[in-house]
Amino acid sequence: MQIEEILIAHKDSEKDSLIPILQEIQESEGFLSKEAVIRVGKHLDIPTSRIFGVATFYNQFRFEPTGKYHIQICRGTACHVLGSSTVLDVIEKQLKIKAGKTTRDGLFSIEVVACIGACGLAPVICINGEFHAKVTPEKIKQIVETLKNQNS
Repeated sequence: MQIEEILIAHKDSEKDSLIPILQEIQESEGFLSKEAVIRVGKHLDIPTSRIFGVATFYNQFRFEPTGKYHIQICRGTACHVLGSSTVLDVIEKQLKIKAGKTTRDGLFSIEVVACIGACGLAPVICINGEFHAKVTPEKIKQIVETLKNQNS
């Protein structure tokens, strides 16, 4: 669904519909573009600065498109204790991006999440909904190289 269709579906909405509208746009577009925020602001008569304030408060919203391979790294307690910070460091160096960013070629993005809910598999990552358990620095390097090779 396009942004305009979403706004039409919420034509009589008030300011309290901001979060559901942003959620629908992100679900449709994959992220919240500057253009989308401006259009929502005009639609709901809310300053864009306030929309950005709300959207940045909630970690569910992102302002960049995710990569073809969206890598979520769990930083929950069990994953942290078992080395997810090292896994994160390794993948950031390997891809030459920081968490929250997407590679220039659009192939990879990294997202740090508070807890994936798979503590028994710690440290765990999720790539496009597929879980990888007991991830080590060596294992994450291998996973990324495999994905790169599939796209060369």
